[in-house]
Amino acid sequence: MRTASINRDTTETQIRLSLELDGTGKAELDTGCGFLNHMLTLFARHGDFDLSVCCRGDTDVDDHHSVEDIGICLGQAFTQALGDKRGITRYGQFLLPMDETLVLCACDLSGRDYLGWAVELPASKVGTFDTELVKEFWLAFVRNCPASIHIRQMAGENTHHILEAVFKGMGRTLKQAVSMDAKHLNDIPSTKGTL
Repeated sequence: MRTASINRDTTETQIRLSLELDGTGKAELDTGCGFLNHMLTLFARHGDFDLSVCCRGDTDVDDHHSVEDIGICLGQAFTQALGDKRGITRYGQFLLPMDETLVLCACDLSGRDYLGWAVELPASKVGTFDTELVKEFWLAFVRNCPASIHIRQMAGENTHHILEAVFKGMGRTLKQAVSMDAKHLNDIPSTKGTL
């Protein structure tokens, strides 16, 4: 079972997160941020990850600390669940259409952190959610699950659609990257012998 449980307690957030990589897409989410609940539900469903998140954060200030710290915890959970990464495919990519929107997501679970973010969001808010926090979420993720991730918007006019395509696309991309390579189940997917 490739699973992880992460607890994070700071003066800004208290988070309990559990992840099963080989799940069925079930999500139990209480992040304190309705829009993030929606995005993580899509991420779990399209990645076939079972994901549970409970966050108590200082949302009376804004959603920044909660969103960033959940990204930290999700990255740590992927790192924990993957172990030495033996047998994984390592790479994933997905081009996701969402009505007028088209978003390319690509990932290399390389052990080196980099976020290529080429996304233009027409609106600064969706409801009460600050849309700039999505980049902060994925930055937090790659810093805690060191990976090269590129998210590139090819088309899009509606901010909700663009962000939805990002989370769906990243779910599909990471599903590919963490999938087991039947031909190389006992191998680390690198000529270096380590990731």
